[in-house]
Formats: sequence, C-alpha cells, structure tokens
Amino acid sequence: MRDPYSVLGVAKSASEAEIKKAFRTLAKKYHPDQNRDDPEAQRQFSEVNQAYEIVGDKEKRGKFDRGEIDAEGKPRFTGGFGGGAGGFSGFSDFDDLTRGGGFRARGGPGGGPGGGGATGGFGGAGGGGGFDDILNDILGGFGGGRRGRGGASGAGAGAGTRQRAPEAQKGDNAEIVAHVSLEELVNAGKTAVKLPNGKTVNVTIPVGTTEGETIRLRGQGHPGANGGQPGDAMVEVRFRKHDLFEVRGSDLILDLPLTLYEAVLGAKVRTPTLTGAVNLSIPENASSGKVMRLKGKGLPTKTGGHGDLLVRLQIVLPPNEDRELATLMKAWRETTPYKARGPEFD
Repeated sequence: MRDPYSVLGVAKSASEAEIKKAFRTLAKKYHPDQNRDDPEAQRQFSEVNQAYEIVGDKEKRGKFDRGEIDAEGKPRFTGGFGGGAGGFSGFSDFDDLTRGGGFRARGGPGGGPGGGGATGGFGGAGGGGGFDDILNDILGGFGGGRRGRGGASGAGAGAGTRQRAPEAQKGDNAEIVAHVSLEELVNAGKTAVKLPNGKTVNVTIPVGTTEGETIRLRGQGHPGANGGQPGDAMVEVRFRKHDLFEVRGSDLILDLPLTLYEAVLGAKVRTPTLTGAVNLSIPENASSGKVMRLKGKGLPTKTGGHGDLLVRLQIVLPPNEDRELATLMKAWRETTPYKARGPEFD
C-alpha cells in the first residue's frame, strides 16, 4: 500500500484532528453506497480505511514513523543487530526470527557451538545470551511480547496489527420535491412521496403549508456508513398548476365565464370550488372584471381558518344601463340560448 499520509493527503506533521478530518472527507467521497458502479472508488475507500488504521491510531502512527511497521501494519526489520565477532545481522523479515526455533549468526571466530543455528542455539563470542532474552529485546518495541508468532509469553507483533472498526457516520439528507395538488392540500391533507430506498409513503401535509415550505422526515434519507444512522428526507412542497384556480397566498382566484343575458339580467351560476360546486348569484348588469368573494373557499391557513375564493366575471357590457338591451336579452334568452361554459362547470 502507498504511504498512508499520502493516501489521506496530509503532511507527516499533521495533527490528529487534521488526520481525522481528511479521513472523514475521503471516506464520504469514496463510500460504496455512493459509488455502487465504480470499482475504483471502492478500492480507494478500502485504501483510505487502511491508511487511517495506521496513522489514525496514536500507537501505530508512532511505530510507522519510527519504521517499526510498514504501511500495512506489518513489522519490518531493515538492519542488522551487532557488529562484533559473534554478532548477527540482516534478518529479512519476522519469519527469519522464528523459523526453526533459532537464529543463524554470521560467522566469526567466536561462533561457537551455536553457530549453525539450526536447533535453537544462538552463536556468539563466548556463547552469551539466550534465545528468549534476545527475542524479548528485539520485540520490545512491538508491545513487549516474547514470541513473535504464536508464542506463549505474549501477543507480539500480531497484537499491534489488530484493526479498529471504521467510525460510524450519519447518512446524507435526501432532497425531495413533492408536487401537491390543491385538492390534496385542502381535502386529503396528504401526498405520496418516493423515498431514496424506492418506497412510496403518504406524507401528512401540516395545516397551512405554503408553497416552498419543507417537511422533514427523520431517518428517511440516505443510509449511514459503517452502521451509522440514516439521514433525513427533506420534502419541499410545490403546488401543481391547476386547470381552474390560481393561488394567491391563502386565496384562490377563478375566472367565471358568463353569457350576455346572465350578465345583463343576473343569474345563479353553478361555480366550482375545491370542496364542491356552489350556486353563485350574479347581480344584474355585472360586467367583466367584477370580483365576487366566496368566503372560506380558499386554502387552509396556519391559524385553522381558510382563505377565500375570488371569482372574476368575464363579460363586457355597455357603460350605461340600456332598457332596450334588457328587453332584447329577455327575448334572446328565450329564443336563442347558448352556453359559455364547458362541462367542467356543470
């Protein structure tokens, strides 16, 4: 593996807080849950975890900086011990220390009976120093163990490479837009929302919700990493465009088409609302642009009430009252009736 400091993108002099921050940033970036189709990101995630196992642990970091372990946490021996007549040097790895139960000393005039090193003796000038004493000195920097691998007196280097579980991280929030119909807002008080996990749930719309407000669904966001809690779902409410009604705050606006004789003579016109049609009384000589108010037929408010429905009439009449026109309209209504409204107003 590469140098763990390089993997995390920090200097060797970085503080514990800087290392932890770098790890969190990279773990979030390369996490498998966010890179399901990117094998390279998954490899980098594993490499980041392994790097943090080394430099994120105070003890292991010290050993790595001193050259006692490598980037994978394994012990390493880079130089020999002793230079005298009975000395030994140049062990290639930890296996050389334990294979066959003994050491092989490089030759010297004082090699003595243990020079062969095949069955457990340690050769040196005067034959001084037993196996346990020397092995204990060598392994002292690795936690004081007397046996490097499977020994009876200590865990040795194996304990120093024990991995720590990655830190749990909370998942990201999910940003969701819910397009809500005016009928859902007024009548049902709920709307269907699809969550990041693919499930669809009915979300209660708080009374008085306006367009652009956000509803928080706790624990319904993206999953956490390493057993962490999931994030939240942040549901932004948007109103669907309605075929008949225009929204203005808590009020609704409706354009109501009228026939000429309805405007001149007055009439009761069936008018749609979000809670059902009502009969609206049109006064005589009503002109287009006149606004009539149906109280309480608008959207719910946060105080528990409702806005109003504002009805705009759509016929233009002469500016002055004309009795002949009124007489004509009475006759026309009887002889030539016509419809100005489509079936949605019936």
